[in-house]
This record gives sequence, structure tokens and C-alpha cells, in this order.
Amino acid sequence: MNGADTAWVLVSTALVLLMTPALAFFYGGLVRSKNALNTMMMSFVSLGFVGVAWALLGFSLAFGKGNAALGGLGHAFLSGVGLEAAPGLTIPHLLFMAYQATFAIITAALISGSIVERMRFGSYVAFVTLWSLLVYAPVAHWVWGGGWLATLGALDFAGGTVVHVNAAAAALVAALVLGRRKDYSRQAILPHNVPFTLLGAGILWFGWFGFNGGSALAANGSAALAFVNTLLAPAATLVAWTLLDLSRSGKSTAVGAATGIVVGLVAITPAAGLVSPLSALVIGAVAAFPSYFGILWRARTRLDDSLDVVAAHGLGGVVGALLTGVLAQKAWGAASDGLLFGNPRQLLVQLVACVAAVAFSGGLTFALLKAVALLSPLKAARNEEGLGLDVSQHGEEAYTSGEGAILVLSEARPAAPQGSAAPLVAEAGS
Repeated sequence: MNGADTAWVLVSTALVLLMTPALAFFYGGLVRSKNALNTMMMSFVSLGFVGVAWALLGFSLAFGKGNAALGGLGHAFLSGVGLEAAPGLTIPHLLFMAYQATFAIITAALISGSIVERMRFGSYVAFVTLWSLLVYAPVAHWVWGGGWLATLGALDFAGGTVVHVNAAAAALVAALVLGRRKDYSRQAILPHNVPFTLLGAGILWFGWFGFNGGSALAANGSAALAFVNTLLAPAATLVAWTLLDLSRSGKSTAVGAATGIVVGLVAITPAAGLVSPLSALVIGAVAAFPSYFGILWRARTRLDDSLDVVAAHGLGGVVGALLTGVLAQKAWGAASDGLLFGNPRQLLVQLVACVAAVAFSGGLTFALLKAVALLSPLKAARNEEGLGLDVSQHGEEAYTSGEGAILVLSEARPAAPQGSAAPLVAEAGS
């Protein structure tokens, strides 16, 4: 056990946990005001349901002794997970479990960005809880738990494949299964609070230092490298994204800046502790292009990926994973060199890892959504969409005008006699 390593991972765990509320603000600002609370709750609820599922079963399925495809149940209900050092590490086993829990929590929450403003909340909770156990945990085991991708030599320092490609594949399938929002392509669907989105992006960047730097699982040079690369890559993406905006329209948008930061963070995640700082700048700059043009292309299609999870996390994650296979260096801590340094096989391994994650996550996501749909409808009714999911799913409003509550009450009760509006307004306000 090492005190400095333990202290750093304790701090990193708190930083990564903060990323889920940050994601709530990032996503919440991008939707219409009538869906702001529902969108934010889709992130917050993961803190509870996925966190508990991880402690009871998910951690064991990901990191318990098993086979090449799945961990065993040796650590179910935290059996054998105590204050002793985690296998091969210098931090408590219990702390390692908690750190990994924060990854499972935010990965599940990422999916919500593709189906906000139209999925019933109860069905969503059931889906993400099951997804964290049946999809996220196995993929984490493949890469980080000694599974078949680890044996193959896949490099994923902090979750490019395990987190972002995995979640984006699920997001794509979920968007296709649920279908479009009723207003999609019929009217402009605009962000209601861009400062929320900027705040969320800023706190995400702050928390990402724990996401990437903490993945060294020690207070050492690898953590310092990942920390610096987490600073540089999003900075390069922000520059590239801003220049793309200016060259295309003559204006630099705040939503674009926030999105560019997130794309850069996503792209550097698999490479953070494996490439030089100059390579991190390259990864960040290159990642801006496919994600930027992917968002423009998606807007012209019938795919209603509400908050562009596929373009930001999917394309950003794939670009980062593949460039890890190009730019990784043993001199900077990688287990093997990349294509640019004499090892073309590494790029092929990275491609295999991405394809495997997409196929597994996409297929299982489709099956889980269909299974949940047998028990509860997935999509909110059209009148609930029109009213807004804040009121219809939570009985609350982000901004208390009272109009939504009045509408709910008026729809649920017989028409009131003329002159009786005042008591109804009073009841709604209370």
C-alpha cells in the first residue's frame, strides 16, 4: 500500500463522480426548458441505480476471476473486497472498486443524450441498470479485467473503447429503436440554456483530470503525463473547432466550443498515458474534423440522436482509439509502440477492439430495449412529449411558471364550471 497513490485515487474518484452532475448540466442546457429536469435526472439517477448495481454485481462481472469473456461472481456483493491492496496495485481494493464505479455510472448516463425528450423515465432507469451489468461490465472485463482484448494487446488507458465507443453504440441503437421526437424536422429544437452547457463542459474538463490522470492508479509519471495530455488535447480541439466554425459561417458558437472541448476529452481518453504531449495535440486537432462534420451530416438525416452522442463520443472515441494505435510509444509508457513507431499490428488491434465493442453493445442494447418494452412502454405518449417530460414524468418544472402543472390538472379532471379557474391555479401553485 502506498499513501500517495491512495490519496491521488481518492481525489480522482471524487473528480470522476463530479463528472456525472457536470454531464447533467451539459445535456440539460441543450434541451428545451420543458425537458430540462428530466434530462438532468437521466444523469443523476445513474448515480444511484448504476452505482448500487456495480457494487452488488457489476464490479465482480468486470474484475472478478472468470474467463476471457466475463468475470466471475467471486466479488459479488463485494465479497473479498476490503482494505487490503487490490491485486497488482498499491491502493485499497475497496477504493479501486469505487473508482471503477464512477466510470460505470457516467458511461451509462452518456447514453441518455441520444433519447432525451421522449423516453419514459421508468423504462430508462430499468434499461441503464441492466445495460451497466450486461454490456458495460463485460466490455470492461475484456479490456481492463484480463479478458480477450487485453490478451490481444488492445490499448485503452482510460476508456476510449470501454466508455465512449461502447456508450455511443448503445446510443445509436436506442435512438433508432425509440424513433424521432414528434417535433423533429418540423420545427427548430433549440437549447434553452447555453450557459448551463458551458458550465457542464467546464466541469467535465475539470473532472476529466481524475478520469484520465486517475487511471494510472498511482501518483506517478504516468498520471502526470495523462494529466498534461488531458489539458492539451481538448485545447487543440477547441482551436480546431472554433476555426471550423469561423470558416464555415463567420461565427464561433458557444455550443460548438463546449462540444469541441468534450470531443477533445473523449479522443485523448484512450491515449492519455500512452502518447507524448505533442501527439496529444495532434489527436485533439484531428478529432475535431470527423465529429464536426458528423454533426452537420446527422442534422440532414432522419436520425434523431438528440444531443449528438454518436458524433461526439462515438466518432471521437473511435478516432482516439485508432490514433492510439498510431501514436502510442513505449518511451511514454505504452505496452507497445504504434504504427508510426514501427508496429502496424497495434492499429489493427485497436480496430478490432472498436468493432467488437460496437457489435456487442449495439446487439445487446437492442435486445435489452425490446425486453424492457415488454414490461413498460419505452416512448412517452405524444401528448406527454408536447407537455414536456418534466411534468409528465416527474411532476415538477425546472422553471416554475405553473403552466405545465395547470395543464396536467386540467387534463386529469372534468372541465371546471366557468369562473372556477382561480382554485385550480391555486392548487397547481401549491
